[in-house]
Amino acid sequence: MKNTLRQLMHSSKFVVGAGIFVLILLTMLIYPLINPGNPLEMIGVGTFAKPGTYFSLYDAMDTKTETLKIKDAEENRLTSIVSMEDRVSMVEFMEKIGVDVSGVEMDDVDTILEMWRANFDEKSKPKGITNAKWRNYKTLNNRLSKIGKEERVIYDLDPATNEEHKLKVVGGTDYVNINGVVNTKTLPLGTDNFGRDVLKELVSACGTSILIGLVAGAVATFIGLLFGLLAGYLGGIADDIIMFVTNVFTVIPSFVLLILISYSIGQEQRGATVVAVVIGLTSWTWTARSVRSQVISLRNRDHVNLSKLSGHSLARIILTDILPYIASYVVMAFILQVSSGILSEAQLSLLGLGPKTTTTPTLGLMMNWAMLYAAHTNGYWWAYFPVILTITLISFSLNLMNTGMDQVFNPTLRD
Repeated sequence: MKNTLRQLMHSSKFVVGAGIFVLILLTMLIYPLINPGNPLEMIGVGTFAKPGTYFSLYDAMDTKTETLKIKDAEENRLTSIVSMEDRVSMVEFMEKIGVDVSGVEMDDVDTILEMWRANFDEKSKPKGITNAKWRNYKTLNNRLSKIGKEERVIYDLDPATNEEHKLKVVGGTDYVNINGVVNTKTLPLGTDNFGRDVLKELVSACGTSILIGLVAGAVATFIGLLFGLLAGYLGGIADDIIMFVTNVFTVIPSFVLLILISYSIGQEQRGATVVAVVIGLTSWTWTARSVRSQVISLRNRDHVNLSKLSGHSLARIILTDILPYIASYVVMAFILQVSSGILSEAQLSLLGLGPKTTTTPTLGLMMNWAMLYAAHTNGYWWAYFPVILTITLISFSLNLMNTGMDQVFNPTLRD
């Protein structure tokens, strides 16, 4: 055993794969301690909040301000207020009224704003502009009229007298320290379509998907190992019957069979464990065939024949004389089955046939939610790209571990 572990530690592929997988597992264990709570809790009313740190504007009004004169602050503020879409709309309006804008660049906000103020008159609508378009221009002009004011006043409404009282004057050079604001929330990956913390949801979903992969891998490996051992050792009619059943399952596309079974179960009964078992029941065939071929090469070895002559039982011969010799192969098959189970769950959930959506998040369900709410077409990358990256890393690490083990245990691949 020690020699086997030493050999594995000398395999760079196994070490890198195991390192990535352990890092993912540690993240799953540690992050919930740092950020506890229900991963499906809706903390946002709107959908797809961008990644970043959010603070309460209500609390910020009572936070002590500092006066800072930051370079380019006014220019940055102007650029953020006048979007590129606004600039295009302003230039189009000036073209329609005959203003020469041939030399104006869209990045030159000051020039565009100066020309707009010189040529726009909300009391005189030019010909050829629809009423709806004119209303949009007037709304834009009202918003632009606030630019350049050095101070803004916040008023408080007295509910008793219905009168406004000046509460606070905010200047362009007033800043607050975010650490001084009472209520803040950092969302490294923003929120999803339901206003849920994507990172917290991703960590929980990662754990669930790995659990599904482990259960599916265990079921598939156990069935494949059992059938492979019996078919390979017994031979004859037992081998023919087992291989007939295996061939039937091999001919039927496993994913099609998986879809049909998942659909027939129904959404309410499709928990994470049920989905994992179904995946395992439909993906054992290649393990059975591979184990059978290994056992056939071992069943006539001298130590096996000696056990037969000694009158040992079938179970003892298989467990003590055959299974230890293929143990490394079984472990590699299990690792591949785990990876396959995680990918199968993701595929099922994308089709809406994964675990029920109201209790536990999975990586596939997060992809399904992102797709249903068009995150990929609207540029909400944080709702789906981290999920794709996580699935890729898990599958890559498991397959890298399997390749490293194959190099250690397969004599034909040793250096």
